[in-house]
Amino acid sequence: MGIQTFNPWGVPLLNTIILLSSGISVTWAHKAVELNNHSQGLNSLNLSILLGLYFTRLQGIEYYEATFSISDSAYGSTFFIATGFHGLHVIVGTLFLLVRSIRLNQGSFRKRHHFGLVAAIWY
Repeated sequence: MGIQTFNPWGVPLLNTIILLSSGISVTWAHKAVELNNHSQGLNSLNLSILLGLYFTRLQGIEYYEATFSISDSAYGSTFFIATGFHGLHVIVGTLFLLVRSIRLNQGSFRKRHHFGLVAAIWY
């Protein structure tokens, strides 16, 4: 009682759209590498990285503006643990994609030799 929750049609919906968009752009990057179009692959991979950073920033703002804390009942602890682990997953995934972007820019990936990119996408 007394916990003011977030409007699900605000930042949570925007973050969902960002994550779905990053899934589309990273799939685009993978397909571009398979088609030997490295510039398009690099552009779409960098777009995925930017979307990951944007998601992380919005989640940080959401945490800052929360009217409850992790110690405010089961709701607060569940919210921060669940979204915190997901946020950590996005941060690590963004870092993985950043390294793959550097490798793609250096020409390390080929049409039939790009498992490092695929593994980062799977994560």
